Amino acid sequence: MKEQRNNIEKYHLHKAHPEKLQFAVYDLNEYRKRSGNMAAVAHSHSYYQIIWFFNEGGNHIVDFKSYPIKKNMILFISKDHIHAFDENLNVQGYLIHFNESFFMHNDVDIFLKYNIFNAIENPCYIIDNETTKIANSYMDLIKKELSSKGAFGYEDIIRFSLKSLLINLERIHRKGNNTHLKFNSHYELQFAKYKELIEENYQKSLSVSDYARLLSISSKTLTTITKSVIGKSASELISERIILEAKRLLRFTSLQIGEIAFKIGFDDASYFVKYFKRFEGVSPKIYREQILPKI
Repeated sequence: MKEQRNNIEKYHLHKAHPEKLQFAVYDLNEYRKRSGNMAAVAHSHSYYQIIWFFNEGGNHIVDFKSYPIKKNMILFISKDHIHAFDENLNVQGYLIHFNESFFMHNDVDIFLKYNIFNAIENPCYIIDNETTKIANSYMDLIKKELSSKGAFGYEDIIRFSLKSLLINLERIHRKGNNTHLKFNSHYELQFAKYKELIEENYQKSLSVSDYARLLSISSKTLTTITKSVIGKSASELISERIILEAKRLLRFTSLQIGEIAFKIGFDDASYFVKYFKRFEGVSPKIYREQILPKI
């Protein structure tokens, strides 16, 4: 690595000001010039982010992949995901930030977490000319309302315009993809709650039975739910989240293996090494050596 880093920087939107509108739109070119080198260093957010690139050129890193920027490419960065801009300060487009609290209904809450914002393998889409026109019309409406702060219902118009924009973009995500959640199923609601609990507690070494207790269901029922929704056991989802965090810390920080183990809830570094190797096929040390030259 070029520099010693003991943590991955995390940014927030109006964290100290919950009374503010939990939403913001920026001109991407102005934002990049203002952020300078900071945005080119891998970081995460406690909020959701949409990056709409108008023109082709450069790359954008999201977790462990580098995505070539294409014309009218839209990137969906979920909260806590790691990403970084390249060094190009002349990039053109829109940058949209919003907190989860900006939406108020369960169906929207699930929509944000488990569809376009949870497409780890493909967090970016190229939108066609027709979708570009639709997206621009929603952006124009949002910007108009932002300039009318305090007007009757202005927050609702921004909220519903953003939701409409997301729905149109979600349609692109669903093309050729038959695996998506239904919002009318009790299993999907429970699955969503389970995923959120994992996100909040994966560093605490909780067992499947611990999570089941928090959900007021049995361990067997929890595994039935996860198998039904995503085809994986409840324990697999816990392990995947722990390994994901370990890989992020190995790639984006210079922490020692023992420090990483402690940071994600392991008291014994040697057990962490065995645990990591069981899932990745190599030790944390070798994984870091293999991936670092690719940054």
